[in-house]
Amino acid sequence: MTAGPARGAMTIGDALGLLRADFPDITVSKIRFLEAEGLIEPQRTPSGYRKFGPTDVERLRFILSAQRDHYLPLRVIKEYLQAIDRGETAPPPWAAGRGPRRLVAADSTAESPAGEPGPQVRLTRRQLLDGAAIDEDLLAELEEAGLVRRSGRHYDGHALVIARTAAALGTYGLQVRHLRAVKAAADREIGLIEQVVAPLLRRRGPGGHEEAERTARAMADLSLRLHAALVSTGLRESLEP
Repeated sequence: MTAGPARGAMTIGDALGLLRADFPDITVSKIRFLEAEGLIEPQRTPSGYRKFGPTDVERLRFILSAQRDHYLPLRVIKEYLQAIDRGETAPPPWAAGRGPRRLVAADSTAESPAGEPGPQVRLTRRQLLDGAAIDEDLLAELEEAGLVRRSGRHYDGHALVIARTAAALGTYGLQVRHLRAVKAAADREIGLIEQVVAPLLRRRGPGGHEEAERTARAMADLSLRLHAALVSTGLRESLEP
């Protein structure tokens, strides 16, 4: 787990390629962010290029897993890694008796079937910043644009997914102002679904609300499938020689 001398040196792009299969949202910017936060220390060539070894890649894999699977703040991960670097023997922060710092309802719906954190996940502002590997400025922009919302003093798992996705899109040059169009399109889809389920919500008698929820979820799934197909078709047409 130490960040000792790298063997079989790789570029940052090589390291990214090894990690991307397990962490599809990993980016060069995120690796650089983790370095800036002091969690990894890749070697540098005389000209300043980063060189990663197998131990650096495994350290990154540990950090990313601790964030994604256990919602641990970077501060907690860093403290654990520093202890290991000092030669101390310590169980991982999520081991028995040292529960992970995750404010999650004890409910099977805490994660979606796809493994993404769901609405039952409850995160502090610090946990959201660490979990998405973003800074205060980006989070403030996302909140101002209405992309990320807070309920009381906490954020849910959807806020974490949105923040991570926005950060990943940012590596391609898309800024929060560009994402306002995506938010507007989503709001229009929500409006269409609400029109359909409104009569069900007004229906008297048992079962009306449950039927409205089932209908809304089914329509949302279909809408997402349609959106993905339209985007895929449009890109294929625009990229064809």
